[in-house]
Amino acid sequence: MELRIFTEPQQGATYDDLLALARTAEDCGFDAFFRSDHLLAMGPDGADGLPAGMPGSTDAWLTLAGLARETTRIRLGTLVSPATFRLPGLLSVQVAQVDRMSGGRVELGLGAGWFEAEHAAYGIPFPDVRERFDRLAEQLEIITGLWSTAVGERYSFTGDRYTITDSPALPKPVQARVPVIVGGAGRVRTPRLAARYATEFNVGFCPVDEAAAQYERVREACRAMGRDPGELVLSWVGATAVGADDAEAVRRAGAAGIDLGWARSAGLVGTPAEVAERLGELAGHGVTRVYLQILDLADHDHLELIAREVVPRLP
Repeated sequence: MELRIFTEPQQGATYDDLLALARTAEDCGFDAFFRSDHLLAMGPDGADGLPAGMPGSTDAWLTLAGLARETTRIRLGTLVSPATFRLPGLLSVQVAQVDRMSGGRVELGLGAGWFEAEHAAYGIPFPDVRERFDRLAEQLEIITGLWSTAVGERYSFTGDRYTITDSPALPKPVQARVPVIVGGAGRVRTPRLAARYATEFNVGFCPVDEAAAQYERVREACRAMGRDPGELVLSWVGATAVGADDAEAVRRAGAAGIDLGWARSAGLVGTPAEVAERLGELAGHGVTRVYLQILDLADHDHLELIAREVVPRLP
């Protein structure tokens, strides 16, 4: 099982904060460093009376471009970029460029978008859920189509939301196929989109049995379209607070603002042995990749403890 670090910098982080943690994650041997793609903090005001999320949001793909040049091994990506934020042609160029800047270490998580308040705060249109999913479907078609078009050929697409005309489909990523992550709890369209376009399906912030039911829906969608379900990586994401003992785990959860009652069943909170046991449950349902949501970006000792005490216990 692979463990990846997942951050929520809209809650309050500078680029330097993210770079320092990404380098620690790389030094500790984690597989990847991912970030959310949000523009507005969530939750109550933070310490010192400052609004939650100070000093403010950072752009996901600008951040990843910087990290691409300042790390050497760790993979980089979003979990997930909203289809509402960017036009698909431009996003294909941005991701391909960051892939080249990193030497082929980028992955794209793409979703429909859900957080209406951040759209209002930054003047981004927020259509209804059907429209957002329609846009997501066409963006997945366009982005993967642009990347897969042979050099020297042209790509065109006519849909209900977007039209691409005679595009040179450049630049190309380094990777022959940039991994595409689709995820969520939707019971119909989400599994179908994952089965058609994704290399990885992600779900999380839920108990293992709920995740298992969604994985089965995705497997069924794969079989319905003639795709081998085994081709799709299954992953899970959860709030993480690991301590050498229970008291330290509780302290870390408190520092990160994690609700213990919820996280005990829908996250990864506890001692290394307890967290490894939860990871084993996930592995029993076919999960081979887990994103550890790390909310206290200053606590580098947390990553070192996980690398030292959890990784050797992985299934």
